[in-house]
Amino acid sequence: MRTAIPLVILIAISSQAAIAGVKRHGSVPEALRGSWATSADVCNGADKSGVALAAKTYAGPAGNCSVMWVSETPGLQGAIYSAHLRCPNKRTQQQGWSESNLVIRPDDTNKISAGPNFSGLKTYQRCP
Repeated sequence: MRTAIPLVILIAISSQAAIAGVKRHGSVPEALRGSWATSADVCNGADKSGVALAAKTYAGPAGNCSVMWVSETPGLQGAIYSAHLRCPNKRTQQQGWSESNLVIRPDDTNKISAGPNFSGLKTYQRCP
């Protein structure tokens, strides 16, 4: 019993430390805002595979969505962002909203990797 109490306290303290690393933002960070495409050719064309990020909006493969909040988590190569999106529901004919996440990992000032999850990340470059 005496060892259980310190163990519970240690677990409580360590879980608080893990949560403390995540920052929540009300909008997309300024460094990530702009138009992004898979190549320079896509920037100039009518290809819909690019993404556009503004303070409170996202336009891309998921549709035109509102950004509810953005979580910033420290990573080994810099911050990793997760935008919580609210999008028009395309899956059904009923009106409504669906929620999804967009993971954004800055690779450098002109490149990001973004996608619905870590296994679905695509590399994008900033459009001029």
